[in-house]
Amino acid sequence: MNPIFDFFLGPYEDRELSLIILEATAFFFGIASVVYAKKEDILVYPTGLVATVITTYIFFTDSLFGDMMMNFYYSIMSIYGWWNWARRKDDRELLVHITRTNKKEKWVGFGFFILTMLVTYGVYMAFGAEIGTTNYVDIVTSGIFFTGMWYMANKKLENWTLWIIGDLITVPLYAYRGWGMFSLQYLIFTVLAIQGYLAWKKNLGKSLQTS
Repeated sequence: MNPIFDFFLGPYEDRELSLIILEATAFFFGIASVVYAKKEDILVYPTGLVATVITTYIFFTDSLFGDMMMNFYYSIMSIYGWWNWARRKDDRELLVHITRTNKKEKWVGFGFFILTMLVTYGVYMAFGAEIGTTNYVDIVTSGIFFTGMWYMANKKLENWTLWIIGDLITVPLYAYRGWGMFSLQYLIFTVLAIQGYLAWKKNLGKSLQTS
């Protein structure tokens, strides 16, 4: 067990206490956000916003610009999703129902995926950062997660599929980089995303029966 503990906890020996506290805070709010998402609770957005703003700063300090941009995108989409889920008209809440993506929405999602990767690559270039293999992984996961955030903001079932794929890629990536809490967080995210997919699919079935 010692090598495992050394692998995950070793990098924290030389890390500033303030960064460790920030990572732990982002860990807590990130988990809370996904739990709220599974329940279709609008608190997914304020809790998620806390986590992503903190994480954006953490990765900026570590020059991980792909991860930084990914969490910056999360923050923007959290604001949009919060607005979209809370919209009201004539003092009545405009409920966003769980649906599947249609052909147009799939193409829009693909466009977001490509555009996000291009912008993230451009950020690396702008900062003059060396792009290694793991950075290209960042660029791809940025596209996956941003598209997933857009689908979630519009309550599309496919958002969970993208979360699962992105989470599975991110778990070993963060472990390799020495961000143990974030690696564990994304492992938990994977389990919650599977549960979220099943819960939303069940609700989708109910809505189709009653429509």
